[in-house]
Amino acid sequence: MTSHRRAVSTQQRDGERVRTDAGWRTDRIYIGSTSVSVFSQADAGSRMLWWCCGSVLRLVLMLVFLFCCPAVSSTNDVVPAQFDVTYFDTVTSEKQTIYSYNHTVSRNKTEGVRVSVELQSESALSPILFVVRQKQAVLSFQVPLILRGLYQRKYQYTQVSRTLCQPPTKAMSETQFFYVDVSTLASSGISYQLRVSRVDSFTLQTDKKFSFNATPSQPQFFKYVFPEGVDTVIVKVNSQKNFPCSVMSIQDIQCPVYDLDNNVAFIGMYQTMTTRSAITVQRKDFPSNSFYVVVVVKTEDEACGGPLRFYPLLPDELLDAGNRSKTLDVIVSPAINSEVYVMGMLFCLGIFLSFYLLTFLVACLENKRMNRKREGLLNPDTSPAETASLLGKAPVSPYEYGSFADNGSTLSSEAVTDSLTSTDGNYGYMGSETFKRRLVTAHHVAIRFERSLESISRSRQESLSSVEEDDYDTLADIDSDKNIVRTKKFLCVSDLARKDKRILSKKYQIYFWNIATIAVFYALPVIQLVITYQTVVNVTGNQDICYYNFLCAHPLGALSSFNNILSNLGYVLLGLLFLLIVLQRDILHNRALERNDNTALECGIPKHFGLYYAMGTALMMEGLLSACYHVCPNYTNFQFDTSFMYMIAGLCMLKLYQKRHPDINASAYSAYACLAAVIFFSVLGVVFGKGNMAFWIVFSVIHILATMLLSTQLYYMGRWRLDSGIMRRMLYVIYTDCIRQCSGPMYIDRMVLLVMGNIVNWSLAAYGLINRPNDFASYLLAIAICNLLLYFAFYIIMKLRSGERIQCLALVCVLFTAVVWGFALFFFFQGLSTWQKTPAESREHNRECILLSFFDDHDIWHFLSSIAMFGSFLVLLTMDDDLDSVQRDKIYVF
Repeated sequence: MTSHRRAVSTQQRDGERVRTDAGWRTDRIYIGSTSVSVFSQADAGSRMLWWCCGSVLRLVLMLVFLFCCPAVSSTNDVVPAQFDVTYFDTVTSEKQTIYSYNHTVSRNKTEGVRVSVELQSESALSPILFVVRQKQAVLSFQVPLILRGLYQRKYQYTQVSRTLCQPPTKAMSETQFFYVDVSTLASSGISYQLRVSRVDSFTLQTDKKFSFNATPSQPQFFKYVFPEGVDTVIVKVNSQKNFPCSVMSIQDIQCPVYDLDNNVAFIGMYQTMTTRSAITVQRKDFPSNSFYVVVVVKTEDEACGGPLRFYPLLPDELLDAGNRSKTLDVIVSPAINSEVYVMGMLFCLGIFLSFYLLTFLVACLENKRMNRKREGLLNPDTSPAETASLLGKAPVSPYEYGSFADNGSTLSSEAVTDSLTSTDGNYGYMGSETFKRRLVTAHHVAIRFERSLESISRSRQESLSSVEEDDYDTLADIDSDKNIVRTKKFLCVSDLARKDKRILSKKYQIYFWNIATIAVFYALPVIQLVITYQTVVNVTGNQDICYYNFLCAHPLGALSSFNNILSNLGYVLLGLLFLLIVLQRDILHNRALERNDNTALECGIPKHFGLYYAMGTALMMEGLLSACYHVCPNYTNFQFDTSFMYMIAGLCMLKLYQKRHPDINASAYSAYACLAAVIFFSVLGVVFGKGNMAFWIVFSVIHILATMLLSTQLYYMGRWRLDSGIMRRMLYVIYTDCIRQCSGPMYIDRMVLLVMGNIVNWSLAAYGLINRPNDFASYLLAIAICNLLLYFAFYIIMKLRSGERIQCLALVCVLFTAVVWGFALFFFFQGLSTWQKTPAESREHNRECILLSFFDDHDIWHFLSSIAMFGSFLVLLTMDDDLDSVQRDKIYVF
């Protein structure tokens, strides 16, 4: 028999048979860690016998093992327990205690139950494990409770209190049991105290404040049920103390409830807080029409901007967190209803559409005034002096047309009119009535002749439509001529408006097309990014990502703060209105040019509308990008809100300079390249500028050098070169003007402006270098605005100093804009949130809505700043209307 046996290749538990190569079967029996193998021959007659013997042997060995082997035994004490009774007991590895509780649960009323445990023994080697077994939930925790902080620091808590999750019941009323199991692996006894109590005010009431205390190991949560007719509520939690840092979370009614520092972010919506927190909750997000308000105190204050006080010397060292108890208040209030949304939207539309109505009325009045002016020109009873004043020229000789016809020249009606000055004296003996009739006749003939030339003028313009600035110039095509003209001590607009108007018109139209292209390429990825931001906020529930004014953040659809987005509508509507106003002026000016109107050709500031179109487009884009920023405002996308502010400031300065320097203004390519450099530095400052001394030194040096180069460019009207000989020329000027003979600057007015500009910019550079503000983007915007205001003030002062006047419409725009800017800045500096601080610190600045229960201070800033920008654009558009009838050689350049 031995020769027919061989080892079994595999082991099977519980008596399973395995066929061997020799045709034998084995029954392997496992009892504890002991195994017994029984071999049997694989014949059909002995199968049953061997199977019976194996079963009997298995049973015998099992009984021997159970009675002879020592076993580890423990005793479990089941204690019927009562609520609000404190139990003191000791637990060991051999003695475990089970506390049995029962309470009545009803469908219409939820009763909170809280388990509080305190460890009595000091320096316990093993923790005590508490397991609370409910009908539909299990809660377990150990005491002492170990919570982790940053850098794997461990904090130990010997007092633990947890509120039990209360799943809803379908029965009207039923009695449920739950058990608290207390166990440990410590061989020596560990003392503890246990208390299970009912929670008063577990269900929060609408508009009723409830106060409570919480610690990291004793979190609190409460239930709120939406009342009938209320679809949106706002949950507010307040505290008198900034620290310890805490977290407020909104979670659905389901078990388990995540109410510890290391798991509170697992589910629901949550935000950190110091003294103030608010979350808007909508019924549609909670199918059970109810939710839990969970408040957790964090183990450390770093998330709320506080210091980190403890640094462990050893990796496994347990730290004592000290007293981190915090008293908080919670209140749940109904949010606004749909009627307030509608009122807010109608209010926003009504304000800005009223500007369209006002513009239409002003246009009608202006059109009526122009018609009255034309009627005065065609009235035969009008005196020669009145006709001349209406035309802006001297009276017309009735015999000038004959001379024009004989010579076949291409004089316009203005030329016919101007010739009267030389012939007026020869016809002084005529009667006044005869003179009037001949005057009107000459004017009609001139108008008919202008219309006959209109087609010829249009064909000539089309033939020269491809002329570029480098190919065609009204100057003498020698550089010395430009130097002679542009370096005169007293310049007139005619000296700097000598290039063909069609060439300059094409040059300045590039501003509009370039900014339109930039807007498309910039806005599309911005929109995509902010949609992703909002999706992340909605999916993760982390409301620390976005810096809203949570006390006045009204959601709509997937948007968390619709009111902050809606209030940017003014930029878009008023930007579009400004484009329409510019278009109307552009059309009227082109019609005057087609008529060869001498006033449009030779008088006033040269009309180039390309920069105006660019300004209107920039204002519309500012509204769109500001709305994108407010979808999820934070420091990473703040440049969306400021990029086109830089554009607007730069375009306004360029337009002011272009008014009296049309031939030498910057091209669109160089202007946008400079603005791109500004935005580049803005991004660098946001990312690397916070507290980085090296960055601030580099930026300040670049700022000062750029100011000096721009000052030189403006002072010499571009007639200088930056090359290897620049130092030699500078030393020569210093020697001749300061050492050899002390002479003042040749261009006094320009020098005053540039000295003031350098003082302002050097001061701003020094401020940035010394204080190093965290909000670099706003600091950069302040530099642009200060330079714009300085140049604008200089322009107004020089305009009045030159004997020019500001017309009524422009003066009204100036005063109105100044007042609106004042109110707008007041609301801007209210500071309802700031991404320069942590989200919890930012919420300390949150405030309630102040307008229609829908708009906050920042929304009013959007309203007023859009109106103020629109007014500023109108000032630039109308401030030189008084010069429309003044010859350009009588308009000074400054």
